[in-house]
Amino acid sequence: MVKRLSVYLLVFSLTFSLSLFLNACTKKVIREGIEKKEETAKAEEKVKEELKGEPTVSEPLKSEDDDNAAREAQLREKELKKQREREEAAKREEAAKIEEAAKIEEAAKIEAAVREEFENTDIHFGFDKFSLTNQAREILAKKVSWLQGHTDLKIKIEGHCDERGANEYNMALGERRANSAMKYLVTAGVEASRVSTISYGEENPLDPGHNEDAWAKNRRAHFKIISE
Repeated sequence: MVKRLSVYLLVFSLTFSLSLFLNACTKKVIREGIEKKEETAKAEEKVKEELKGEPTVSEPLKSEDDDNAAREAQLREKELKKQREREEAAKREEAAKIEEAAKIEEAAKIEAAVREEFENTDIHFGFDKFSLTNQAREILAKKVSWLQGHTDLKIKIEGHCDERGANEYNMALGERRANSAMKYLVTAGVEASRVSTISYGEENPLDPGHNEDAWAKNRRAHFKIISE
């Protein structure tokens, strides 16, 4: 009886101890599981935090594309600026050429007008005279000034008379009139080698009339540019 009771107590003790052990193991397993879940959650949270602070793979690519686009835009702007500068320079150059051409054309017109005036402005003489009038001297002074500005030119002075008088006499009178004009030019500083004379007497009248007005026009010295 006593022995049986001892066996029962031993069995109960073992059963209770086993129950306590199993209960403790179960709690430990549960606690470890909870701790692992917490650690996993913390790790995931940490990864999320780290991912928030780091750029994604596409972000660097996007930033690089933006930089490239900005550089290309700057290059295009520089090229456009250079193109505009070239165009403006070309316009200025063209305007300068046009202005210069206009100046040259205007100068040529003025020169042609002065040249025409030089050749078409005669000096006139009194009847049977070869001395210079005051008006003739004023005209010759202008011709001196023009000739001194055109040292590459040579001129010929033609002496003319009206129809009255003998042909031989008029030829000599025409020569004296041309020489009077030449003497004035040379005395004023024009080189003698640049001036020549010829007499046409009454052969080439400016006015074919037979009156005093026509005769006054024909008593003259005419100037022609003969070389450049």
